[in-house]
Amino acid sequence: MVDRELTDKEKLVLNTFGCDNDPVAYAARMTEEALAQKVTNYDSMPYSWHRAGQYPAIADQLDMLWHAIDTGDWTAAKVKTTEFYTALKTVKDANPKP
Repeated sequence: MVDRELTDKEKLVLNTFGCDNDPVAYAARMTEEALAQKVTNYDSMPYSWHRAGQYPAIADQLDMLWHAIDTGDWTAAKVKTTEFYTALKTVKDANPKP
């Protein structure tokens, strides 16, 4: 079992593979070898997987979207200023398509 502090990359990898935003608890149930294999698998994946773990959790995205709609910001003039748009745009800009 992984009984140490995770690196930032290991946290990113585990979030990408769906650890419910708790990579420490998820890693505690894994062997070092299994964690190393996940990192190796991650490194061999296309860019889209690399940026997937950097997006806010789906529940958080839905909450941002709801607030944008509820406050009236979901209009053509305002949509690109919403937290929903800017959070996703930041990830896309940091991880462009090759």
